[in-house]
Amino acid sequence: MTPPPSPSVEPTLPVEPVETQVFLASRNAKKIAEMERILAEHAPGVRVLGLDDVTAYDEPVEDAPDFVGNALLKARAGWRETGLPSVADDSGLCVDALNGMPGVLSARWSGKPKDDARNNRLLLEQLEDVPDERRTAHFTCAVALVTGEGPDHEVVVTGEMPGRVIREVRGDGGFGYDVLFEADERPGVTTAELSREDKDAISHRGHALRELGPVLAERLGGRS
Repeated sequence: MTPPPSPSVEPTLPVEPVETQVFLASRNAKKIAEMERILAEHAPGVRVLGLDDVTAYDEPVEDAPDFVGNALLKARAGWRETGLPSVADDSGLCVDALNGMPGVLSARWSGKPKDDARNNRLLLEQLEDVPDERRTAHFTCAVALVTGEGPDHEVVVTGEMPGRVIREVRGDGGFGYDVLFEADERPGVTTAELSREDKDAISHRGHALRELGPVLAERLGGRS
């Protein structure tokens, strides 16, 4: 008796990781790359899209009195316009000798258009007569995630990096005021002189994004 033919077995194909897209309301390529690196620790395969990767829309005026308010303004607008989970941050340098300024005005401290070099020159001029022991400051960052309409779909986290403002520009990494800032955890070098990994480990944005990472991964996992 002839045995029945064996059932054919289809070869198992490798499963490709699914890319998950998250929108970041920014055109700053370094900030987008920084966020993608840190979020990938908790959400592998995440791809962060910036403003230049989506259809242009009218961006909201950042007129909130604090970092949290501005981050929410941008993240809500991003979600409405793209339909993607949207992240936005607002961050700045708060100098004790200037009563916490530039603060929310950090990016445009010297006026429009935004210019990092001009902002740094102005800050150095304003602190010229301030002694070293009074040049303390900290970076603050608020990061908002919006995945739908209403407060149940919004998360905000914050992070800080304490340090001091030095008297000259040093380093060519980072952005903004990094060239003038020495973090307490890395004395003797500016945050613009740190490697990407060292900066991610101590930065205000790094602290906030690592707190947000598990929340984002959970919410992405719940999307169909």
